[in-house]
Amino acid sequence: MGAGIAHAFLTKGAKVVVVERDAEAARGARDRVESSVAASIERGAVSASAEALLADFATSVDYADFAFCDLVVEAVPEDPTLKATALAAVEEQISPHAYLATNTSSLSVTDLAAALARPGQFLGLHFFNPVPASTLIEVVIAQRTAEETVDAARRWVEALGKTAVVVKDAPGFASSRLGVAIALEAMRMLEEGVASAEDIDNAMVLGYKHPVGPLKTTDIVGLDVRLGIAEYLHKTLGERFAPPQILRDKVAAGDLGRKTGRGFYDWA
Repeated sequence: MGAGIAHAFLTKGAKVVVVERDAEAARGARDRVESSVAASIERGAVSASAEALLADFATSVDYADFAFCDLVVEAVPEDPTLKATALAAVEEQISPHAYLATNTSSLSVTDLAAALARPGQFLGLHFFNPVPASTLIEVVIAQRTAEETVDAARRWVEALGKTAVVVKDAPGFASSRLGVAIALEAMRMLEEGVASAEDIDNAMVLGYKHPVGPLKTTDIVGLDVRLGIAEYLHKTLGERFAPPQILRDKVAAGDLGRKTGRGFYDWA
């Protein structure tokens, strides 16, 4: 997600730095962004040259390199402790006038803001995968998010050529809550032998005009990611979000979807 977010800003003329946990991860991030930029140019989606775009792109392993940024978007894994630690460390390095955002898809933005010195300048920016192709960004307002910050977020989303959906902080927000509810029911149907994964997905694609079915979407997002979100929603919203055993079994087996080559579909 971090590379996708970097690509989105970079191709709209922003100067971008990606900070990773170590040098190997930083090299991987650069490779992903360079590949994504090249693909966009090849498709004709971007008119600038790769050289011009990548001149404004850097990778680092030092949060101090965020000092020039007007906005920092945190995109570490969906672990509240990890996110809170990263956000607090970043806030120490950025300008007092800069904004900070989390790309969480379900965690409480208000809880993440609790340890920050400037919670008014913090909110959720939930990007969707794949970021370059997605036209939606969910703007999540925490309890202490300033109206000025929300206005700035709307401008960022507009500058990226995407549409903002503004929601108050609540478990799963709007998109994850609805998307996961449909996906979990699709998994239960598969588990019960109601239909194949392909036919369940086709029912939503052809009958409800979803671009991708809920099971294939889960493969793209990652079964481990979906399980983490479902567990959080189960804890906060109750039994209707209890993860099906088929999801737990596939995650335990390492079948995490497209990134591992197998999930509800065979991606090999």
